[in-house]
Amino acid sequence: MKSRSLIISSFALATLCFGLSVSAADRQLIQNKGSDTLVNVAQAWAEEYRNVDSNVAVAVSGGGSGTGIAAMINGTVDIANASRTMKSKEMKLAKKKGQNPVEHVVGFDALAVYIHQNNPAESFSFDQLKAIFGRGGSATKWSDLGLKVPGCKKDKIVVVSRQNNSGTYAYFKKAALGKKGKFRQGTLDMHGSKDVVDLVEKTPCAIGYSGLAYVTDHIKMACIAKADGEACVNPSVKTASDRSYPIARPLFMYTNGEPAGAIKQYLDWIKGDEGQCILRKKGYAPFRDVNCS
Repeated sequence: MKSRSLIISSFALATLCFGLSVSAADRQLIQNKGSDTLVNVAQAWAEEYRNVDSNVAVAVSGGGSGTGIAAMINGTVDIANASRTMKSKEMKLAKKKGQNPVEHVVGFDALAVYIHQNNPAESFSFDQLKAIFGRGGSATKWSDLGLKVPGCKKDKIVVVSRQNNSGTYAYFKKAALGKKGKFRQGTLDMHGSKDVVDLVEKTPCAIGYSGLAYVTDHIKMACIAKADGEACVNPSVKTASDRSYPIARPLFMYTNGEPAGAIKQYLDWIKGDEGQCILRKKGYAPFRDVNCS
């Protein structure tokens, strides 16, 4: 009897394992990688999509826009997230490797300039941002801008940036410093968008830039003007959506060729009301008008 029970148990276990392997084989996995700006909303999309189609699993990871685009070029992801457009040299390399990246706009973001909550500054012009962030810029101390920041004993501006494979890094450099502009040397380069906000929040002397979605109640976002003397615009979902905020940017997903099957269905859902309402809830601007309950 003992031997028979063992045989029955082994058979039941084998049947269960077979059932699980069939179930796993039937479930399609979509690999999604890239922008740290998009990673939070991409994870929220992936989690909610389980309730839409239980036969599809979406694996999300960050690492920066450059990392996602490199994975797209090498054919190791289904969808690459990016907070910048692909460069022409990246497109050429992709095509050389047999890939055909297709761009999809999935939302907009206001790239906010963050300062410590005790910093008395309320706004910055592009010229002031160049003086702070740009190479050879004239503002190395807060007093150079006529400011005295409580808790910043040495007065030195601590410039917080992102690593150079970040789409946020590339977009801010182009928008705020100009096409040929370069960041000043000695910046503190963070790996993620949240890391920038966390450091600025804890450092009275600091200033940095990151996506609007990473704002907390313990940090301050500056109003931004294109030129000295012009009215500044505060970063918000509304000003990102209508592009009135000077450092608003589109957010992208790239696929290899026009999407089909489960990947197309997933992207269509992201672009639909449900996906766009999740995007808005996370602090980004939908790329079109949506009705969210």
